[in-house]
Amino acid sequence: MNREATIEELKGIVKPYIQNEEAFEALTEDTDFINDLRINSANLVDVILDIEEKFDVIIDNESMEKMVNVKAAIGIIEAELSRK
Repeated sequence: MNREATIEELKGIVKPYIQNEEAFEALTEDTDFINDLRINSANLVDVILDIEEKFDVIIDNESMEKMVNVKAAIGIIEAELSRK
């Protein structure tokens, strides 16, 4: 899966949890889940669980803590997929 496809998949996952539609429409790798999209911390856990399900990966606690923006999420997803 290429980076653009991963971003599109990620957009589909986070869309139900966003509170800032304008930031979502302008989503880039630098978009922060909490500050830009206003996803609360409880919903961020849901996003991570959805990522695990969608990509069939397991994200450890250390990686979860680093998953604060789109770029970090993509890096973690790609790292987990490469381990398969």
